[in-house]
Amino acid sequence: MPGVFIDIKVAADAAKDAALAKKLEEVCPVSIFKAGDAGVSIVEKNLDECTLCDLCLEAAPGQVEIVKLYER
Repeated sequence: MPGVFIDIKVAADAAKDAALAKKLEEVCPVSIFKAGDAGVSIVEKNLDECTLCDLCLEAAPGQVEIVKLYER
């Protein structure tokens, strides 16, 4: 089940970048990002644990978007 409160979108080209995937996995305090050889994946069960710290946005400027579903 995807997040109830937020969704995370990663730009397609950034999602395939293994170095960026590792960086996102390292900065996220609630393990939303999982790095792999093919790039980054989102751990959906952790989405609603997001603290809106913006560390992922700082690590990948313009490549990651936090969508606040409750503001729609």
